[in-house]
Amino acid sequence: MDRTWIRVVRERPEAPVRLVCFPHAGGAASAFLPLGRRAGDDIEILAVQYPGRQDRYREPAVTELGQLADRVADVLAGAVPGPFAFLGHSMGAVVAFEVTRRLERRGAPAPQVLFVSGRRAPSLVREEDVHQRDDAGVLAEMKRLGGTDTDLLADPEVVEMIMPALRADYTAVETYRCDPPGAVVRSPIEVLIGDSDPRVSVAEAKDWAHHTTAGCGLRVFPGGHFYLTDRAAEVMAHITATLRLP
Repeated sequence: MDRTWIRVVRERPEAPVRLVCFPHAGGAASAFLPLGRRAGDDIEILAVQYPGRQDRYREPAVTELGQLADRVADVLAGAVPGPFAFLGHSMGAVVAFEVTRRLERRGAPAPQVLFVSGRRAPSLVREEDVHQRDDAGVLAEMKRLGGTDTDLLADPEVVEMIMPALRADYTAVETYRCDPPGAVVRSPIEVLIGDSDPRVSVAEAKDWAHHTTAGCGLRVFPGGHFYLTDRAAEVMAHITATLRLP
């Protein structure tokens, strides 16, 4: 497996299943460390490391979501040992969905379950302009959503380092259009959201049901857009139960 792209968050090589995680806009593989700390021995946690951040900060970040999905699918096709599931948060939910579509088209192994978190259904288009704002406007959106230490966002050196990837990610996800709008996958979809997330409503989350032929569930947790970190133990318990692990 390509360790440039895929990082081991919680190593359990003998586990019966792997959970491959896809970060939010501006996020990195390390965003899933809280989840990994709460995983049992029966699940190994992997995470995708997009270009342009952390140890890949010298690489250009990808500004087109389809291209990003192509590259991740190239890495993952046939490379994950044994059964696996996907978990994508926010932008990562759409990336995980598009990677699943690509794996299915190739006839490669696809996720047993596609967990999509903090994101409306792919067919629901909303005109958004965060990627067109100045740096202060982009940072204001990050502060609104939470999930990032505000002290870090006040450090000019940190902002200079993270802004290229952050702006590229917002460009990718805000210009994304599902093609065709009614695209479906054969993997079952499990939708996870926070009950006070300003980015997605329950109605928008329910529309993911139109994008699978294998059934769709919905679980609402207390919290905002980054409920995933605050409720990591509950989320991990739900994932484990959904995958029918002991």
